[in-house]
Amino acid sequence: MFDTKIAIVLRSDLQSWQKLNVTAFLSTGIAGQHPDIIGEAYRDRTGNVYNALSIQPIIVLSADQDKISAIHRRSLERGVTSSIFIEEMFSTGHDVANRAVFSEFAPEDAKVVGIALRAEKKIVDKITKGASMHA
Repeated sequence: MFDTKIAIVLRSDLQSWQKLNVTAFLSTGIAGQHPDIIGEAYRDRTGNVYNALSIQPIIVLSADQDKISAIHRRSLERGVTSSIFIEEMFSTGHDVANRAVFSEFAPEDAKVVGIALRAEKKIVDKITKGASMHA
């Protein structure tokens, strides 16, 4: 049904609250880059209106630090724009501080805890190779 795939890869050693926080942040990055994935508002039987959601499924995967670093590198090599969350962002409290701490790192020394991307299915599968379904 979809030519593309959305994947979020989380570092496997995160605490539950961290996984949820990172997933939420990364999914907004995908929606911001691809606003066409947002469908129509939801309405219940009585007419209450709810926020629109993604029209496309999002797969959540898990990987250790070495694998998530490789996924990050492969996304850059293939020119796929991704959403990235690094470990140091847990200690900040807002967007400006997040971007400031993020800018202090290069791909080779960033402690990536989460990465999200949307691209053609085969490309996403190649980039995320080695990650497993999140349990």
